[in-house]
Amino acid sequence: MTALLERETAPAEAPRPGRGGLAGPLVKIALLGLVAGLAVWAAFPLIAERAWIGLAVLLAATAGLFYLYTGRRRVPAKYLVPGTLFLIVFQLFPVAYTAATAFTNFSDGHRGDKREAVVAIQTASVTRVPGSTEYALTVATTGDPATGPLTFLVTDPATKVVSAGTGEGLKALPAGDVTVTATGRVTAAAGYTLLNGGQASARSQEITDLAVPTAGGAIRSQGLSRAYEGKAGRAYEAGCDCVRDTTTGRTWTADEKVGAFVAADGERLAQGWRVGVGLSNFTRLVTDSAIAGPFARTLIWNLFFALASTGGTFVLGLGCALALHSPRVRGRGLYRTLLVLPYAMPSFAMLLVWRDMFNTDFGLINNLFGLDVDWFGGAASARIAVILVQLWLGYPYMFLVATGALQAIPPELSEASRIDGASPWQSLKRVTLPLLLVALTPLLISSFAFNFNNFNAIYLTTDGAPFPADNPANGATDLLITYTYRLAFGGSGAQYGFAAAVSIFIFVIVAVISTVSFRRTRRQEEVYS
Repeated sequence: MTALLERETAPAEAPRPGRGGLAGPLVKIALLGLVAGLAVWAAFPLIAERAWIGLAVLLAATAGLFYLYTGRRRVPAKYLVPGTLFLIVFQLFPVAYTAATAFTNFSDGHRGDKREAVVAIQTASVTRVPGSTEYALTVATTGDPATGPLTFLVTDPATKVVSAGTGEGLKALPAGDVTVTATGRVTAAAGYTLLNGGQASARSQEITDLAVPTAGGAIRSQGLSRAYEGKAGRAYEAGCDCVRDTTTGRTWTADEKVGAFVAADGERLAQGWRVGVGLSNFTRLVTDSAIAGPFARTLIWNLFFALASTGGTFVLGLGCALALHSPRVRGRGLYRTLLVLPYAMPSFAMLLVWRDMFNTDFGLINNLFGLDVDWFGGAASARIAVILVQLWLGYPYMFLVATGALQAIPPELSEASRIDGASPWQSLKRVTLPLLLVALTPLLISSFAFNFNNFNAIYLTTDGAPFPADNPANGATDLLITYTYRLAFGGSGAQYGFAAAVSIFIFVIVAVISTVSFRRTRRQEEVYS
């Protein structure tokens, strides 16, 4: 009887892991289904672009994930593979792509391949000639009417066939998918959004610029309801691998080294194609007199800015932390809260506020101190201004980490040094500061790397100004990162390949400084461990 009662009152056996319940298998099925859906979604663009290597990588990765997660073994790999994939996609791939771009002439006018360059040259030279075919035109998009890619819906006057024209060419539409008036104007088309008069007028410049390449030239708009097929003034001839002007006979021969069509006198056509240029982007940094001098000055200022910002915020933050570390200070919680306020504010908003505070006419700095300084008009004053802003924004972070490090130092060490007769300064110099540096040096290195590439600090305050009259692309307060941004996206034309080379140069500088600093940090740890 006792044994029976014990069996009846004994707690139920806990279910073993992996047995019972459908939640785990359902989640696995859902995630694998999501992976399969994403693979199918990504495969179609790769097939359309004939990117067979990318497609093979996609299929191999998908098959590997299914093989891994449908089996019961390889448990460690199930945790390591997702992190590795994210590392490859979000870290290694951007770095590898940037490095590959640095060895090309990728820039405005050199974005696509040679075929696209030929099409662009021919369509840009199209002019209307007597007897040009005219079409009824309807402007449409395949997306949002305000931002979607434009499409010309044109009706051939002879065959009455409706075609959709883009920068890639003409594509005939099935008769059942379009509705056409007696005059040939399209009033409805499956898969397209027709623009009304107001929407088309808002994009009139884009409509005027669009040229649909054809066998004999290109189709261009004439107003918003008519189009014509013009004749190309420049034609590509495969025999000589050149572009010839049909009016003057002037020729531009393809030069594969620079990715452009070049005439005998050295003139290049603006439209070229993307090719590898080896180390020319890197050598340009030291051989081009228009770039080497400003680049060297920017590098020196960049190093000074990073050191001053990091060192200044550390000294100021450490000073505040030491002042509030003493238990004799009353209201330490309130003071610490007030000191951290700049760190709690959005930095981009504060940078804009500081920019207005340094304004010459109505800025708070000049009005408060009775000054008449054009802070952003001179190189020295502008540099002082951006460093002061960085001190205000950065010292709360150093204050927080220094406060935490100070609280981690045993008070017995300071007490022992005081008993040995050390003054407060000697105790700070020989005991507290070395122990702080062991803990904070990695943070100082990361802060230096951040300030070395602190894009917002310059772009939102001075935008690199002031600029010399002979070089509007490189300002006195520009860092290498803002200079690179202006090269890549500036109004004078994007130079992605050269900007990528500068980015690699920045990476090498930060990596070398960080490596040296970490080695010294390990030596300090060995001494004070």
